Parts: sequence; structure tokens; C-alpha cells
Amino acid sequence: MESRMAAKTPEILPRPDFHFQGEVGRTFKDSDPATFPQPVQPPEGAPNIVLILLDDVGFGQFETFGGGVPSPTMDRLSKEGLRYNYFHTTALCSPTRAALITGRNHHSAAFAGITEAATGFDGYTCILPRSCGTVGEVLRQNGYMTAWIGKNHNTPTWETSAAGPFDRWANGLGFDYFYGFNAGDMNHWHPLLFENHNLVPASDDPDYHLTEDLADKAINWVRQVKSIAPDKPYFLYVAPGATHAPHQAPQHWIDQFKGRFDMGWDAYREQTMERQKKLGVVPKDTLLTERSRGLPAWDSLNADQKRLYARMMEVFAAYGAQVDAAMGRVVDAVKDLPDADNTMIIYIAGDNGSSAEGGLEGSLNENLFFNGFPEKWEDNLKAIDELGGPKHFNHFPSAWAHAMNTPFQWTKQVASHFGGTRNPMIISWPDRIKDKGGLRDQFLHVIDIVPTIYEVCGITQPKELNGVQQKPIEGLSFAHTFADAKVPSKRKTQYFELAVNRGLYHDGWMASAPSFVPWEPTRDENWDPDQQVWELYKLDDDFSQAKDLAGKHPDKLRALQDLWWVEAAKYNVLPLDWRATIRMNAELMGRPSLVGDRTRATYREGMVALPGAACLPMLNKSWTITAEIELEDDKSEGMIVTQGGSEGGYGLYLRKGKPTFVYNYLSKERPTFASDQPLGKGKHTLVVDFKYDGGGIGKGGGVTLKANGKPVAEGRIERTVPIQFAIFEGLDVGMDNGSAVDWTYQMPFKFTGRIERVEIEVKPGK
Repeated sequence: MESRMAAKTPEILPRPDFHFQGEVGRTFKDSDPATFPQPVQPPEGAPNIVLILLDDVGFGQFETFGGGVPSPTMDRLSKEGLRYNYFHTTALCSPTRAALITGRNHHSAAFAGITEAATGFDGYTCILPRSCGTVGEVLRQNGYMTAWIGKNHNTPTWETSAAGPFDRWANGLGFDYFYGFNAGDMNHWHPLLFENHNLVPASDDPDYHLTEDLADKAINWVRQVKSIAPDKPYFLYVAPGATHAPHQAPQHWIDQFKGRFDMGWDAYREQTMERQKKLGVVPKDTLLTERSRGLPAWDSLNADQKRLYARMMEVFAAYGAQVDAAMGRVVDAVKDLPDADNTMIIYIAGDNGSSAEGGLEGSLNENLFFNGFPEKWEDNLKAIDELGGPKHFNHFPSAWAHAMNTPFQWTKQVASHFGGTRNPMIISWPDRIKDKGGLRDQFLHVIDIVPTIYEVCGITQPKELNGVQQKPIEGLSFAHTFADAKVPSKRKTQYFELAVNRGLYHDGWMASAPSFVPWEPTRDENWDPDQQVWELYKLDDDFSQAKDLAGKHPDKLRALQDLWWVEAAKYNVLPLDWRATIRMNAELMGRPSLVGDRTRATYREGMVALPGAACLPMLNKSWTITAEIELEDDKSEGMIVTQGGSEGGYGLYLRKGKPTFVYNYLSKERPTFASDQPLGKGKHTLVVDFKYDGGGIGKGGGVTLKANGKPVAEGRIERTVPIQFAIFEGLDVGMDNGSAVDWTYQMPFKFTGRIERVEIEVKPGK
């Protein structure tokens, strides 16, 4: 296809300030006529760009690529555009997203892992370097209207509070409008959302669901801006939370899949493989890989396990079908606009492969995984009829994730194999793509998206952006593939690494070295990466990485291993770090914090959604909560202070005037301490004092609840949360925003009295 690069745009952005070029006299009468600086004009004919990125999707998940989950929106776009079956991500969300919006490798962009697991090495800080300017910023400064709807997982956790700074929020990364969440996952029934920098009030719609809300906001934005400025192109980045945990979907969607997955994950893989061959998205000679080690056979399960796991998959399928349908509403809105045919829609089904973080037995609370605890299917079976609803942060078993990644080995987090990194991509552009329904098999990587956008828009990658010299774009444009199915890939080499799951693609070969399985939350710090076993695959006759040739070609493998180290040194991959859930604890990792060295904080009524990273660290130590309140009568109730939500945390509240403290131990236990007597009218001081046993992390301790200096309830908490209270929820005063820490009250459980102050004191070492 012809390039638009002839319409060269500046290599230094922003453009120089306007300066009047005419003659200036003593007055306007003897001066040249005044002129105004004109708005920046995009290159002539520059297309609109719609970028859709789903979450935690396997190659064999959706019907468009042979899976069992309906995807009519993907079907429609693929029939009018192109399917790509050699597109790769990084095997994890934050790294893929950083690479997607910058065009640089994830370690180059400092995102070796998720923001919640950042460490202090160059490739691992999760602080996007200013030398890695985003596609949003570059397009915005070249005349585009820009919006980011949905998941933002690229802002450092310690910068997500109302105190900012905001230069690494979506608005500060080049997006004029943001509506979404600053976290890895989100409760879809009770989300914590921001519109630009402002917390969005909780919806009172009983049928509210996040997926539909995000689609609505994307539709509203694109219609509005094109009504106001019909001649300006737009860049709309839509990143719904589906199909990342929690797997939550409306009941009418879940009911559509009843009985559809009773065949189990092994049969699903076989059926999917046959469909993939018929569709042509895998070659006819592709082999189905063996079940990854450690995963059980479906036939080894008992009847109750099969019933539970089939239901979990039904919920997951509903969740996926719903999000594709919602993205269809966005596509419909785009298609209704006057310049629809000059709109390039890039639909990427997943920022990594399907997630195995639900563990071998499935999960009702993904936060258990991040705190290092597996779950038991017997416990989860009790909630089978509630799966997908608001009470649970549920996630299906690891073997279903493996099945979603058919025909490949492994899953999300395993960057060595395509089960973690091979994701479907569809591109539609009616004005420019003529091979309707075509298939492309060039080896591509997520870093190739940005340079492709720049090429088709006629935009030069800036050498300097906002006063900062820019790193070169490390991706390579694949715009040449739009017109020619047979054109060779420009990409000859690509490294992969995530928690020492390592891989290297080079000239049609793939060297792969898996390390740790993603369903095991703890890892041996004394593990030796030099003992890692490498595998070797020749991809031109082994699409699925089914035939390990390491024994036949040791010299080739050695050469690729050596090249991996060269690439690792080049792109900030070193030092290797395989620590797992321990990295989720910000205090233990020494990440920056607004708390600093303080051991005491005072909060006032109206403080809501304070992120956990901005709260005093209350884990693995003693602490005291003191609340000064005033009541109108002895019937007052509501939340005084809470941190976390349904997946873990605590809450101090009044129930019919009676002081109550609940500790949510990862939704497994909720020890509760309550007074027998209500408080009367007037001012009161409530104190919750917790004395930690010590002796390591996650231990127990004694609780005393006092009212006006007198103990009114006491007892013990035998187990405490060791790593993090919650995945996305923070601290609220005067209400419970987000999900409920205790299901005995109705959200938002606003306090009916007055809160003078809440003071929290932590006692390190006690």
C-alpha cells in the first residue's frame, strides 16, 4: 500500500510557539493585519484509529479463531478486513500495554511486570520513561482527538491517589479524555472508576455492569467529538476489563451457555483444533500440544469437580461473549459516522494468553492467589449458583486457561511459549484493505502497532517530545502486509521474558525456556536460572511448538541462547528476577509511597477510594484505629472506615447504633467483633486495637473494640492478610465505595451520623 510518510510531520514536538511574522508599528493602524495561530492540522487523509484490547484471552477462546465463545464482532471485522495469526504479546498485562502505547519493548519501557510488582531496576520500575512517548501524545500533537476508555495499568500504584501527580495518568500520557480504572482488574458490578482525574460516583442502576458502561462511554465520546469537529481524526483506545478476573457476567448471558462445556477441557482442545484447521487460522499439519505438565486430565475428576468446573467455564464464556457484543456496539457507532470507511479498527483479542491464576482447583477470590494461597474445590462448590455475581471474585481452573490457548502449550505469564504470547488480531480498514477476509502469517509483536499507526497516518516518530530525547521505536511497521499476504515479515528477532520464562524468536526458529508454572504463587528464591532447560522449535513446519528439536540441533540452540543474552542486555531485561507474590507487598519491596516514614494518619469524612499504595501499611504488624463520631440518636448506622472489599480488608461500622468491627480474611473468614449495646446520642470515641502475634507474615493477633474508653468486644483473629488487602480497592471514610467488605449490609452503607476524624496508627515491629 502507498505510504503517507511523504506528509512529513515535525521530529520535534511540541511545535514552536506562534510568532507574528508581519510588521508591527506603533499602533494597529500602522501594523500589518493581525493573524492567529491556527490549530494543528493532521496529515491530509489521515485515518481515524480505533484500538480495542481485550484482557486475558487465549488464541483458541473465541469462535473467530476456532474457540467456543461466540464473537460476532470479530467475525464481522475479519470478513471485511484481515486476521493475523502470528501476532505476539509479552505474556502479561502491564508490560503488553506499555509496549502497545509506546512501540518499545516492555523492559525498555520499564515494565518487566505489573505495576503492583515493581522493583527498583531500570527495566522493572513500572515508571514509563519520558523518553518513551506514547502514541496518544504524538497523535494528539499532530491534530488528533484522543480518548482512553477502560483499563489503565500503566500508572505507578503510588501515583494513583487524589494527590497525584497526574502526569502518568492516562490524561498525562496524551489522552484528552479518560474513563476507566487504574488497576489490573476490577469488580464489574461495583467498580472504582475515574473520569479523567475525578472519582465516578457509584451507579444506582440495579442492572449496572462495567463492560456495558465502558462501551457506552466510548460511544458517547466518539459521537460527541465528531459532532463538534467532524473534520478532525480521532484515536479511540478501548480496553475493557474482560476477560480478566473476576469472571462476572449478567445471569441472562450465563444461562446461554448451560451445558456447553460439559465435555471438559481435553475434548474442548480437540474440538477447537479441528475448527481452527477448518477456518485456516492454523496450518492443516498443526499438532495439538500435550497438556502442560501439572494440569489434570478431565477424566481424572470426580462428578462434583466436573460440575463445578463446567459451570466456571460457562460463566467465563458468558463474560467473553458479552464483551465482544459490547465492542460490537462501539463498532456500530463508529460505522455510523460519516468517515467510517477511513477508520482503521485494530481489534486485539488479549494482552496475553488466558490466565491460569485461578489455580488448579479454581478460585472464588483471585486475591487469595496474590497472597500466596491456593483454594479447594470443595469450598468453591458451595458457591456454584453464585458464580459470576457480585459476591465473588471468581476465576476458572488453570486447565481451562490452557484449553483457551489451544493449540499451544502453557498460559499467561509463560513468555517462553505461545500459550502466553500468541494472541489473535484483526484489522479492518475499508478504504485501504481490499483483501477482505484475508489471513496474514507474518511474525509480529505488540511493539509493531505504534510504527504501523505512524506510517498509515503519515506521522514521523519524533526525535524529541516535550523536551525529552526519545528512544528509537523498537517496533517495525507491518502496513506493507495490508496489500500483500506473501510479503515477508520485517521482524527477524524478538526476545521474550517474564519472571525468567524466557524465549527468543530468530529467523523462523524459537528457543523456549519455561521456568515456573503460573498457578504456583510461591517460588524458590534459590532457584538457579543457569539450570533452566531450553527447548527448540522450527516454526515454519511446527506452528504450535509441538516438536522440541533441542536434542537434534544443539548448536542452533546454543546460538539462540547466546543471542537471548545479547538482547537482554540491550533492552534492560537484566537482572533476572523470578520472585512472585512477595513482590506484591509494596512495603517489603521498598516502593515509593506517599506515606513515607509516617506511622500515623488522620482522615476526614469524604475520603473515598484512597488507593492501598497511599494508605498506612497495616499488614504484619500491630495497629490502632481511633474514630471520633457524633450521633443524632441510638439508631445511627453506616460505615465509619473501611479498607479493601469483598476480596479482603476490614471495616468499622455501626449497625443499629452498635459498634462493629469485621476483618475480611481473603473472603475465607470474617471474624466480627460487635458491642451488645447501641451508642446513644452525642459524641463518642471508638477504638479498634490489634496486637500482632509476630513471628513472620500473615500471623494472628488479639482485637479489642472500645467505646468511650471501655472494652465492648474482644477476641482473636487467627490469620491475617500477608501481602495485600485487596487488588484494586482502597480506604473509605463515611461509606463503602466499591464492593462490600461484609455482605451483611447494603452498599454504599453511608454513615448517618457525623465523623469528626479517623486516625490510624501502625506499630512496626510489634
